[in-house]
Amino acid sequence: MTNSNDFHIAVFPGDGIGPEVIAPTLRLLDQAAERVGGFALSTSDCAAGALHYRDHGTALPKESLDVAAKADAILLAAMGMPSIRMPDGRELTPQIDLRMEYGLYAGVRPVKPVPGVKPVLADPRAHDVDYVIVRESTEGLFAPSAPGERDGDAEARETMVITRPICEKLFDFAFQLAQKRDGLRRVTSVDKANVFQAFAFWREIFDERAGRFGDIAADCAYVDAFAMTMAQKPWTIDVAVTENMFGDILSDLGAALMGGMGYAPSADIGDEHAVFQPCHGSAPDIAGKGLANPTAMILSSAMMLEWLGERHGASDPMRAGALIRRAVEAAFAGGDLVTCELGGDAGTARVFEAVGDALAGVSLEMLND
Repeated sequence: MTNSNDFHIAVFPGDGIGPEVIAPTLRLLDQAAERVGGFALSTSDCAAGALHYRDHGTALPKESLDVAAKADAILLAAMGMPSIRMPDGRELTPQIDLRMEYGLYAGVRPVKPVPGVKPVLADPRAHDVDYVIVRESTEGLFAPSAPGERDGDAEARETMVITRPICEKLFDFAFQLAQKRDGLRRVTSVDKANVFQAFAFWREIFDERAGRFGDIAADCAYVDAFAMTMAQKPWTIDVAVTENMFGDILSDLGAALMGGMGYAPSADIGDEHAVFQPCHGSAPDIAGKGLANPTAMILSSAMMLEWLGERHGASDPMRAGALIRRAVEAAFAGGDLVTCELGGDAGTARVFEAVGDALAGVSLEMLND
C-alpha cells in the first residue's frame, strides 16, 4: 500500500470464462470506489492457470506468488481446464495451491439468494435464506501433508488430516462471524463424528471453543442430515462450519439453492491474506460465447471490499461493497434479468450493464441502513 486510502489487488483472470467476468468486474469496482470516495484501488494481473501450465510448464509461477504476497487482497476469476491435466491424470488446481501457500484456512461460502432470481424452493421462507458455510480449506482430505497413494490397479488411498491449531482458528472464526451477523446467532459443526476418529477429534475441539463464546449457541449435525436440512429448511441455518471435502460438496448445494454456481460468491481467508473468487469453475463449454453469469464474480468483489474495510478499519471500502450488493439486488429485482442457467438469455454483457446502471442509481444514503 502507498497510503492508508489505497489498496493493491492481485488479479488472477485464469482460464475459460475467467477473463470474461473479471475485466468488467474491475470496472464496477472502480465505479463503486469513485461513487463512495475516500479510497482507490490499483491492480496487477497475475499469470496462472491451466493454459499457463500448457504453455510454460507451471500453473502458478513464482512471479505471480510474489505479487500476491505483497497485495492487500487477491481477486481470482476461475482456473483449470478439464482437457489440460498433470501427468498423473489430475486436473490443475492452482487456486487450491494459493490456499495452502498463504494458509487460507477459512473458506467462506455465503448462501443468500438474490431477490428477483427465480427461487429454487417453493416455500416462501426460502426467499429469506441467509446463512454461511465456513469450509476449512487447508487440510481435511485436501491436506498436502498427506498425499494420496496408489498401488497400481489394486488400491488407492487418501488420508484425512485434522489438526488442533487449524481447528481452533477455524472455529473461532466461525463464532466471531456469527457474532457479526444479524442472524440466528448459532454455529453448527457439520461432521461425521459417529464414524470417523478424525471427526470425533474435530467435535471435541469444537465443543471446547464453543465454551469461549457464551453469547452464541452451538450445536452439531452429521453431514448427511445437514444436507437434508439445507434442502428442506435452510432458513433454520446461521453459520455452519465443516471439513474441507464436506464444505466443497455442501457449498455447491448451497449454490444450487441460489439458482446456480453463477450466483455463488466465496472467500478463502487466513490470518494475513485472502482470496476472493466465484464458486464456479472455468466453464470451458461456454467460454467465449458471452453467456457466463458474472454475478458470483461481482458479489465476490463486494466481499473483498468489505474484508478490506474491516481489516483496515476503513468505512469507505465497506460502503462500496454494500453499494455493489445493492446494485446487484436492484438489477435483478424486477425478475426480467434471467441468466442462461435458469433458461434466460441475459448474458455477461447484459448483466454487467444492468448492475452498472443500478450502481449509478443507488442512493448512497441507503448504505447506512
